[in-house]
Amino acid sequence: MVQSAQELVDVEVRELIRRRGVDPLRDPHAVRRLVDEVISDYGDRTLTSSLPPLGDANAIASSVLNTVAGFGPLQPYLDDPEVEELWINQPDRIFVARNGVSELTTVVLTEPELADLVERMLRTSGRRLDLSTPFVDALMPDGSRLHVVIPDITRRHMAINVRKFVVKADRLADLVRLGAVTPHAAAFLEASMIAGLNVIVSGGTQAGKTTILNALASAIPPKERIVTVEEVFELRIKQPDIVPLQTRQENLEGQGAISLRRLIKESLRMRPSRIIVGEVRQAEALDMLIALNSGLPGACSIHANSAREAVQKLCTLPLLAGENITSQFVVPSVASAVDLIVHTRLESAGRRRISEIVALSGRVEGATVEMTDIFSSAGGQLLRAQGFPPHEDRYARAGIDLPRLLDESVMG
Repeated sequence: MVQSAQELVDVEVRELIRRRGVDPLRDPHAVRRLVDEVISDYGDRTLTSSLPPLGDANAIASSVLNTVAGFGPLQPYLDDPEVEELWINQPDRIFVARNGVSELTTVVLTEPELADLVERMLRTSGRRLDLSTPFVDALMPDGSRLHVVIPDITRRHMAINVRKFVVKADRLADLVRLGAVTPHAAAFLEASMIAGLNVIVSGGTQAGKTTILNALASAIPPKERIVTVEEVFELRIKQPDIVPLQTRQENLEGQGAISLRRLIKESLRMRPSRIIVGEVRQAEALDMLIALNSGLPGACSIHANSAREAVQKLCTLPLLAGENITSQFVVPSVASAVDLIVHTRLESAGRRRISEIVALSGRVEGATVEMTDIFSSAGGQLLRAQGFPPHEDRYARAGIDLPRLLDESVMG
């Protein structure tokens, strides 16, 4: 069987990688240099031999690079800045999301190709996937978050999600530019972070919670020391004094796992000025509340359909920590630990927008945490409501005139 120019270049590049000991996933730039070297040499040899002509050298170089150092036919989507997430239901059903809207791609893989791609995606993460560990959360070399589930948890095929970190907003001003929040609400949120209020970001899947958490953290004064705690590194906080922590899976002997609960407790021994928890889903909500109630300012995200549902969830999740944890303890703890809920939602057109900002007064009426609207949505716009946040003294100590800040006529 006669090989094409691309197949011959591919073979030669792989041989050079093997001989020179290059790790394609860790050093793609070195692979790119090898590809250019092989193509240049191949072009010279076609002048004096019967080798198949190169044709479009740039296209061949890109294809070989994607195959050897990337993730084959998926790589163009991973490189596309408009693609936010890619998921695979089965080898011939591969979807991507652009600006919050999903679409079916034309990519078709075989089962062995898909298994090989997943193995390569996991290679640099140090995490494993087998019958004893049928789920995995891992970080890919480019910072994307990978989640894989294998049969027999799934019916027949592996289910794969790659959530890319598409940098669209580093600061609250970027959120204003994108139309995700009004200038008035952004100014209030920035002042609240400077003043050291405890903020929870709530929303559904892909609603932009991590992006908002990043933007809020950018308002933290640069002299403060931040410790972040996540299942998998997703936050990209650009502050001078920051320590990121992530969980760890158990090893083959079933030992060595590090949970979010453990990380939150350990973070308190690291002299933090702030603690930021990427997301709470289970009993770690209790440890987060205890940390925030210790006088340590912080922020976190949580899945919820509204700000009020987020508070209800925060009052429920800590109960998973054990039978000795009761609502009589948790509800007042939520009321005193959490100051603001910032709720974001993904609209049908794919736009992400902060839809409400709610304050907790610190008081409990019966078994209900008292809340008040600071900003709420009306007619598709985020408008100033009647409520005020707690801890006006903290704003004052930070040199912020809270009544003036919230006065619409002054901001207008």
